[in-house]
Amino acid sequence: MAKFILGQKMEMSQVFDKNGKSLPVTLVKAMPNVVVQVKTVEKDGYVATQIGAGEKKAKNIKKPQRGHFKDLGNFRFLRESRLPLDLKAGDKIEVSVFEEGDIVSVRGISKGKGFQGVVKRHGFHGGSRTHGQKHSEREPGSIGQTNMQRVMKGMRMAGRMGGEKVTVKNLKIAKIDKDQNIIAILGAVPGARGTLIEIKG
Repeated sequence: MAKFILGQKMEMSQVFDKNGKSLPVTLVKAMPNVVVQVKTVEKDGYVATQIGAGEKKAKNIKKPQRGHFKDLGNFRFLRESRLPLDLKAGDKIEVSVFEEGDIVSVRGISKGKGFQGVVKRHGFHGGSRTHGQKHSEREPGSIGQTNMQRVMKGMRMAGRMGGEKVTVKNLKIAKIDKDQNIIAILGAVPGARGTLIEIKG
């Protein structure tokens, strides 16, 4: 059966394996996850499981959301999973669905880096300082065409960088703290501290 849970990224830390080797991990705090709705092909046109996580003040919940949540809680986040989770509305998802050593894929929104040039954004080498050039180290170079006389769509140029959905696959769960609902994932995961993280197994 597929596994899915929502959590908040905490910080990077380290754990030690059986041989005393230090392993770099990212700690993710798994919030209380509750199945809000199970979507079916007959009713909704596709199969999915809608999961609510986090808490929001009751006064900030809109009436349509209140009716949709029923008595399950006041959720801050709502996410859908297309994985076959085999759950029904009202079921809770705990960190115990995962085990140490599981291979998972982690999805989050990467850190925003603002407006960046082509060297940082796309890894351009820039121009050389020789052959009569002075200030061309970080310039993009020519962007036009010979016969089209316009800039083609998809041209790699300077612009806003980061703040995109990023999925990192084949990460290993190093440790699980069931008492504090913390999952230690080997390596780095996308996003700043406090951002929402989706863990799929």
